[in-house]
Amino acid sequence: MDSIIQITVTGNSRETMKKIGRRLVEKRLASCAQISGPIKSFYWWRDKLEETEEWVCILKSRSDLYEKIQMLIRKMHPYEVPEITATELSRALPEYERWIRDETRKR
Repeated sequence: MDSIIQITVTGNSRETMKKIGRRLVEKRLASCAQISGPIKSFYWWRDKLEETEEWVCILKSRSDLYEKIQMLIRKMHPYEVPEITATELSRALPEYERWIRDETRKR
């Protein structure tokens, strides 16, 4: 059985994260998208220390859908190298896990 994953994506605006989150849920690649922020990010980019305000989108899905999710995010994301990370959930409420699987299997 495919594992349940939580995907984190950051971006430069709430609207960008809303569009990405909504699209993934509409396509049933994710069962849920949660947007939060703004957050303050510090990072190195092209030998320069950057400080930006960003928003976070957290998605719930299945590991077998990760490549499709990553591809769609990259198409929609304005960053050259966006943060797209996935963490496998080792434990979750069984009914919640079932809900994620059910909502991402419907086509």
